[in-house]
Amino acid sequence: MTADEEGGPENEPFHPFGEAAEEEYRAMLEETDYDADLGMAMAEDALRVTKGELSEAEFHERYHEDVLAEFGEDERPTKEAYENAMEEAKGTLGGMLERFAGDGTGSRRETMKKMGVGAAAVGLGAWGTAEGGDEPDPAPAVAEEEAEDEEGTQWGMTLDLEVCDGCLSCVVACNQEHNWNEGANWMYILAYDDGTVESPDTDDFESPRDFNMLIRPCQHCTDAPCEKVCPTTARHTREEGGLVLTDYDVCIGCRYCQVACPYGVNYFQWSEPEVDAPSEDLGEDMMYDERGRWVSGRGPRGVMEKCIFDPARQDGNRGEEFVGRTACEDACPPGAIQFGDMNDPESDPQRYAENVPLARALEADPDDEELQEAIAVLEGDQEPAEEEGGDGLTEDEAEQLLRGEYGDAESTFKLLEEYNTDPNVLYIGNEPGPEAEQVPGPVAYEDVGQLDVRKDALDDGTFGGSDLSL
Repeated sequence: MTADEEGGPENEPFHPFGEAAEEEYRAMLEETDYDADLGMAMAEDALRVTKGELSEAEFHERYHEDVLAEFGEDERPTKEAYENAMEEAKGTLGGMLERFAGDGTGSRRETMKKMGVGAAAVGLGAWGTAEGGDEPDPAPAVAEEEAEDEEGTQWGMTLDLEVCDGCLSCVVACNQEHNWNEGANWMYILAYDDGTVESPDTDDFESPRDFNMLIRPCQHCTDAPCEKVCPTTARHTREEGGLVLTDYDVCIGCRYCQVACPYGVNYFQWSEPEVDAPSEDLGEDMMYDERGRWVSGRGPRGVMEKCIFDPARQDGNRGEEFVGRTACEDACPPGAIQFGDMNDPESDPQRYAENVPLARALEADPDDEELQEAIAVLEGDQEPAEEEGGDGLTEDEAEQLLRGEYGDAESTFKLLEEYNTDPNVLYIGNEPGPEAEQVPGPVAYEDVGQLDVRKDALDDGTFGGSDLSL
């Protein structure tokens, strides 16, 4: 069965990256040992589930027999499991695979074919606000499921694109921490032009605001379509912290998750790792999470990888001082990356989003005495003046001073909100427009000892879905 049988108009692209990307995805799947038609159909329907056009139970039932025939197993939750969970929790389905599938067992096929490039194309324009068209109406069954359960920790990020200077320190730090093969980047910093900012020549760069920037980690969606298509539960949402992870010991490398992800953040490990694991460079404390599942660091040949929000840190494997932090956040000089518990109003990402001028000022730690006074007033470390013109600053004057110096959050957004994946990354700044094109940033990847395979392939391309390479 294909998604077209009950889906939208036949031949209309289902993926936000467009028709060219879908053709590349199909060609990619056809080079594996697995059914390309099944992978494409499941990916299309997984996105229909998140958009409210198909129920979780219907999705499982539709592909159960085909998954069994292709993989010899279907470890996705059964229809009954979905229905029982909805009765018991009446909440989101983000952690359901983890709760019903247990630890997951299975062996990785040893004969995965070597693929071409490790990184998927980035469709910047596809991530922007669509021009024209109606947003999908949520199905009644899905509307009932959307009562959010905010108990416990949900790790996520607030990313300030207005202060990102494109230095690539986060990319370097992520690579050093996890040892992924260069070019299969778990973190991307993309400079782009969509007509809203006149991007200068790199030699004329003076300020990060001379560029439109996009920081691109995994979005760690609460309702992740990538896990819906995984036949083995290798891709799953961990109940603790809501992290979307891959169990390398269970993954068979079918790459279905790569097609189902609307953000282009999954990478296939198509070569033998450059460093064996466990090793001095990647010890077991950096590989296994608190459940004993191998979900961290660079994976072995034949599995899928992506940004993981550092479970080794969040589980305390590196010490309590690293809990609630990521390597990319620690390395970011301007403080554009704020990581923490999105369910905690006192966490770094939530406090940053609540008062952006103050947060930027705290990160900048200016020498100017008046700016420091404004910070102290708004932080509650100094009593504000009762009226303007008196000794010291009133709260309004402090706010105005910091807003004038550091700007404000004129816009915030989440990527591809119309897909209802509930991403746990909040952006501050400009959202890429539909005609966004990647341009050279202030720092080249090769200048910091990294590779940007997709950038090299797409420097002259348009990211609206017509000129993509996977």
